[in-house]
Amino acid sequence: MNVKEISRAKLPTKWGKFVIIGFKEIDTGNNHIVLVKGLKNINKNSIILVRIHSECLTGDVFDSLRCDCGIQLQLSLDKISQENCGILIYHRQEGRNIGILNKIKAYNLQDKGLDTIEANHKLGFDTDERNFISCVNILKNLDIKYIKLLTNNPYKIKILRKYGINIVSRIPLIVNSNIYNFKYLNTKYLKLKHLLFL
Repeated sequence: MNVKEISRAKLPTKWGKFVIIGFKEIDTGNNHIVLVKGLKNINKNSIILVRIHSECLTGDVFDSLRCDCGIQLQLSLDKISQENCGILIYHRQEGRNIGILNKIKAYNLQDKGLDTIEANHKLGFDTDERNFISCVNILKNLDIKYIKLLTNNPYKIKILRKYGINIVSRIPLIVNSNIYNFKYLNTKYLKLKHLLFL
């Protein structure tokens, strides 16, 4: 997915001052948001702390306890703030790219006993419908070649490396389980091979 920068602006937050950049996928018209801290200190030889965070309305906005997304978003911004330099790509592919309404349908199936992957399959979707090529192209657009990736997802590492992003190190984002997200996290660990333990 080739991307085009649409605009950028200053964004002060409780994590400090960022530059917010809007990108648009040329082929699809889909859009993604990037938050950059320490923009003036970033060059093509820098090793940049990066989080690719897939949109999760329920977790990011409403603090849902069914997943670990909202906490991971906050932890990522904490780490970028502590380093005073870094990039957060807000990857707008809600619910592993099935959309918010289908995600609610998947929640309903999970309430009836299915895990997240079984629910997706029941609705006619693949295990994970996301495409991370747009994220690769956003990094290339920003002239970023070397990164420290905040992730537990080995698939993200594989895709970024395949398309030319040098991942110097992986930094885990470990979130404690609760009674609502235990099955969700266990499914990530057992079926998606997420690296959920230090």
